Amino acid sequence: MAEPEFAKRPEVTISTMGKVHNPTGEGVRAMSAQVKVKAQKFKDHQETAAAAVETKPELANETKVKEAGSARRNITRKKSGAAEGNFDSRNKKQGGHGKGKWSELHDGTLDEYVGSFNENDPLYDAAEEGRYILSGGGDEQEPILDHEGKQIYGPMLTLPEFKIRLSESLREYFDSADSDEVIRSIEELKCRSFHPEVVKKAVSLSLDEGPRERELVSRLFTCLHPTPLSEEDMEEGFELLLKGLDELLIDCPDAMSMVGCFLARAVVDEVLPPAYLSTQNNDRPGDPVVEKAVSLLSREHCTARLERVWGPGDGRPVAELKAVLDQLLKEYLMSRELDEAARCVRELNASHFHHELVKRGVTHSMESTDPKNSLDAMSALFSFLVKNAIISEYQVAKGISRLKKLLPDLSLDVPSAPELLANFEEMAKEMGCLPAPRTTGPPTPRPVEQENGEKTEPVVGNGETAEVVEAQ
Repeated sequence: MAEPEFAKRPEVTISTMGKVHNPTGEGVRAMSAQVKVKAQKFKDHQETAAAAVETKPELANETKVKEAGSARRNITRKKSGAAEGNFDSRNKKQGGHGKGKWSELHDGTLDEYVGSFNENDPLYDAAEEGRYILSGGGDEQEPILDHEGKQIYGPMLTLPEFKIRLSESLREYFDSADSDEVIRSIEELKCRSFHPEVVKKAVSLSLDEGPRERELVSRLFTCLHPTPLSEEDMEEGFELLLKGLDELLIDCPDAMSMVGCFLARAVVDEVLPPAYLSTQNNDRPGDPVVEKAVSLLSREHCTARLERVWGPGDGRPVAELKAVLDQLLKEYLMSRELDEAARCVRELNASHFHHELVKRGVTHSMESTDPKNSLDAMSALFSFLVKNAIISEYQVAKGISRLKKLLPDLSLDVPSAPELLANFEEMAKEMGCLPAPRTTGPPTPRPVEQENGEKTEPVVGNGETAEVVEAQ
């Protein structure tokens, strides 16, 4: 049998074929010599690293590299693994999720109480379990129920909140003088441990006001004692007041004498025991406040005098104000001291009643032994008071107008009363005690049209009515 033709051909190789297309790659080497060298170096490097890991002791925070040759950088700390419980799979995969953010608290402050107390605890009470709230700020005598029915041991408010509510109640009391409303508001606050602050706050606010408000505070203390403020609360409140006196002196320079008057008045009203001043005098030797209170209580008829310790401007009736005015004017006519008389008028704190001062001053001057000299002194007093803005010109004019209406009665006691009053009015005008007269004439009457077509002139300044009828 004859041999096939292709068998006679020589073997086809790269050397015989040359640079021809070889799809199967038969006879071609798998890698070049350069690639073999690089692969050997990489293998040697891996073997060296593996030998070093086996011999080196494992550290706690050593970084761990996952499978070699990976395209990702899966580098994690051993302590941050999920097995240790510090890894949360909901966050970014073991990375920096939430960096710079506040994390949730894990100290138990936001966790609700679950479970019950230990029944073997001597303080365990099954009836109160989970039905009370502990509140800071002081111990209370008995628990208070809130709107949810839970028992609260402690004040309902903090001290700053209590002071704000108390200030509102006291300012309302200065306007209404209703002590029952103040007692009701203090009881509604339910802060018995803060009751001494009532004394300090009431006195502090009254120092910025007038004699009427100070008298109201003294009366309020008698209403608050012994309920809701006990004797211990009163003593502790005045103790706080004496400790904070330096701050009060900044706004009120007369705070020492006023606080001493409050102390003496409280002893007279039996709000404080007399032994309290003795104790303070021993604890605070030479204290001007305590010495002021002791001196006021050591005077003759101290009880009657301390009832009027805040002067005539304490909201007294009109009859008492008139008696004080008479005493003031008689003393001035004897001493002729303008500054002392001005101070007494200012302490009256009754600007609406100054016309009575003018009326009574002129009356006393007319009834004196030397009417002309007394009227000169009285006109000088009113001029001094007007120039210092203690009384107004309109109050002086109103007092003179009232005197003109009483001239018939005054003439019975003083026949020359009309002449004396005319002379006093002239002196008051010269000294500027009366309002300036109008420079323009009376206003021109303007006719007012009525429904029947007539025009009627309104009332003119002199009190007469002029009617002008015009026919349409």
